[in-house]
Formats: sequence, structure tokens, C-alpha cells
Amino acid sequence: MKKTFRILIALSLSLAGPAASWADALLINGAGATFPYPIYSKWFDEYHKLHAEVQFNYQSIGSGGGIRQISQRTVDFGATDGPMKDSDLENAKGTIMHLPTVLGAVVPAYNIEGVTEKINFTQKAIAGIFLGTITSWNDAEIQKANPGMKLPSTSIVVVHRSDGSGTSYCWTDFLSKISASWASHVGRGTAVNWPVGLGGKGNEGVAGLVKQTPNAIGYVELIYAKQTSMTYGKLQNKAGKFTEASVESVKAAAAAVKMPFDFRVSITNASGDEAYPSATYTWLLIYKNQSDKQKGKALVDFLGWMLKDGQGMAEGLGYVPLPSTIVEAETAAIKKIKV
Repeated sequence: MKKTFRILIALSLSLAGPAASWADALLINGAGATFPYPIYSKWFDEYHKLHAEVQFNYQSIGSGGGIRQISQRTVDFGATDGPMKDSDLENAKGTIMHLPTVLGAVVPAYNIEGVTEKINFTQKAIAGIFLGTITSWNDAEIQKANPGMKLPSTSIVVVHRSDGSGTSYCWTDFLSKISASWASHVGRGTAVNWPVGLGGKGNEGVAGLVKQTPNAIGYVELIYAKQTSMTYGKLQNKAGKFTEASVESVKAAAAAVKMPFDFRVSITNASGDEAYPSATYTWLLIYKNQSDKQKGKALVDFLGWMLKDGQGMAEGLGYVPLPSTIVEAETAAIKKIKV
């Protein structure tokens, strides 16, 4: 069942002091990615404390839904963990800008009785698991990277997203780069035809299915794995090193890839010994030409606040703040939004 998260006014107004009522507030509607919901919720609440006349309503429905709604202009902003395709941008009702907000990581989380250690997944092993060619936990490809670890002979249950998802885009983008078979038979996208597995809606749905299904493995954003106390493994990166998702390893991935002018970039399987291979930016999707002048001005002001003050809240919630070079480039970009 789709979850709709709303940043409601009651607590915010009590903290903000005398302020405009809900009916008087300027309501800015957004929809999209589930991964950044915790940080967006925090940002919208903190910004509302400073600007009680502005109210954000964000529906956490997945990146695919966010792209559809902003393309149809039924919301004031969208949110995605996977950049829009050229064809989608061409079909949108105006020029859409991709504005990075924070960075994050997608991790392989699993539920194996008696196994609490972090499993090392070679690139061949993780691709084989999601392709359905590696089907048992004690497969030689998994066991060789985890000497001394007692892995069961039980069958692997794969869990994936059932909805259009930027988390899926990051994961399938990574798999496409490390497996020629995946690239040719499945490919990358916010939604793909999965070779095997069960589907769950949202990061929450995948995390829930993995936790309740013995011998399951799924991919979830790091923040959700931590929030739900899931066990997750290390991934072999391009340099052949087994790396754990962390602020440092995600920063290393971002530092290894040059950011293009439109901010649409992939940082999966980046070069470097320390780079985590399934890392991603997440973006807000904003029309360059704002049809509502009042909302446009409020959005531009919020974006400036997000880049200056909001970044300091990222690590406390399990995200990675934007590199200073990206903040500088994005600050210049938002000045081009026409209100």
C-alpha cells in the first residue's frame, strides 16, 4: 500500500511561535523518492520553523511516481534517486532541472539465520544472485570471498522493488556496469523486468520482506538498513576491494566522478580503492520556469537554505552531504530559475 507522508503543521507551528494558520500558509506540494524522506522531512520542518508562512507537503511514493507527477506538472517539485531520461525530459511540460540534495548508498541486506557477520560479495556473486544463476548461500563464488564463514546450503530468496524506484535505478545501474549478462538481459532503470524474486513497495517494503523472509536478500538504502537494524554486506568495488557503505566510501565514489553541467550523473562502480560501488546522488526536480511566482520564490529560497544550512543535518540522519564544489555549482544554477 502506498504511503503518503505529510509534513503537518501542528507541531511545527507550536515550535515556531505566532504564525500563519494552515489555511493562510503557502502550500508547496512535492512527490517522489522514498530514500530521502527522512532528511526532507527534517528540512521541511526546520524551514517551516523559520518561515511559518510556507508549508511543504511531500508524498513519498517512489522516484518513478515523482518523475511522472512533475512531468505532468501536478506537483510543484519532484524527487528522484535516478536521473530522468532524455526522452522523459523532452516530454515534460517545460525545462526540468536536476538539483542534487544529498548522497547515499544502496546496500545488500540479508536475513540468514545464524549469520550476523558482513558477507563479502564479489561482483560476480552479487550479479549472479540477482540474475538467479547463483541460488544457494554456500555457493562457491560466495564462500571463496568469505573463508571461515559458515554459510548454509539453503536457497536464496531475492527481494526487489515492485514500484518505480531510484533505488532500483542505482542498483541496476551498478549491476549493468559489473555484469555483461545483466546489461544485455535486464539493463538499468527505475523499473525493470526482474529475472527472479519477490517485490516490495518502497524501501520500507523491501526491508520488511527481507526481515520476515528466511534466507532473503534485497537492496535497500543505507538509512533504512540502519533504521531497521538489518544486517548488510560489503560489495567488491572496481578496484577489487570489499567496501562497506559509509560517509567516507560514498564521498570517495563522488570524488572519483566529474559532475556534468546538468547534474545528471552516475557514481556507481567508481574508481578508487575506497569508493563504495553502489552510491548515488538524490535530486529534486524543479521547473526552470516557475508558473506560480510566489511558490517559485519560496522554492528558490528553500533551495538556498538547503545548500547552506540543510547540509549540516545530513550526516546525523545517515546521509552524506554534498561536496563543496557541487554546492557552489548548484548555488549558481538555482539563480537561473525564473520566478
